[in-house]
Amino acid sequence: MAREEIVAKLEEIFKDVFDTDDIKLEDSTTAADVDGWDSLMHITLIGVIEDEFGIKFPMKDIVGMKNVGQLIDKIAELA
Repeated sequence: MAREEIVAKLEEIFKDVFDTDDIKLEDSTTAADVDGWDSLMHITLIGVIEDEFGIKFPMKDIVGMKNVGQLIDKIAELA
């Protein structure tokens, strides 16, 4: 899957999970950049991403990701 496709799909997921159309993801986007992205929403977000992409993140990768760019790279690797 192309990086652009992953980003487009992720933006739709983020908009749905955080119930806003005001999200524009960049590689450098972190939880601090998105209103409501706390630890509980992170678990929800990861679950939705895994379902939508048909993947399963290893726990070490979930806790090790620092920004959306790393998330995209891991999705590209696993999908």
